Amino acid sequence: MTIRVRSLTDTQERHAAIPALSDLRIRIFRGWPYLYDGTADYEAAYLAEYMSEPNAVLIVATDDDAVIGAATASPMAGQKAEFQLPLLDYGLDVARIFYFGESVLLPDYHGQGIGHQFFDAREAAARAAGADQAAFCAVVRPPDHPMRPDAPRDLAPFWRARGYAPLEGLTTMLKWQDLGDAVESPHQMQFWMRDL
Repeated sequence: MTIRVRSLTDTQERHAAIPALSDLRIRIFRGWPYLYDGTADYEAAYLAEYMSEPNAVLIVATDDDAVIGAATASPMAGQKAEFQLPLLDYGLDVARIFYFGESVLLPDYHGQGIGHQFFDAREAAARAAGADQAAFCAVVRPPDHPMRPDAPRDLAPFWRARGYAPLEGLTTMLKWQDLGDAVESPHQMQFWMRDL
């Protein structure tokens, strides 16, 4: 096993990685708490759009040649209105914030420090781009959700140890199709932030 975590900066290399990254996102986000019923076509279009943003960062973890994890980040000013407007309404300057998109990792690789490497690389990229705050969103699911596992993995302690905290009352709504549903539905997302 040879694990490597690195930023993909070459445009051709980024686009060549899209199929593997699409598959990884679908596999991870099918699980709790996202329960996302995604498609390869949607994922490929999303990733291509995301990586076209100036200063967007793509960090990939591989085991030998297999993609086992990935993380993304880009300036908040380039994000969709669903992300920007709640921050603006809260009185924050989106020009100073870097948005951390997904951080996905296959379960067999948890606990090996890869998540910390993802955050280190994204925070370094945010600082290099002139941002002085970082933010991400986490889905909020009710405690009595019928698909909630008996002992779900709680990432809040990890995020808090990295210096992030949820901002009271700062949420947004994103739509996606849950497993077992025929149409998309809105999902509440809680913003977490820290100063860099």
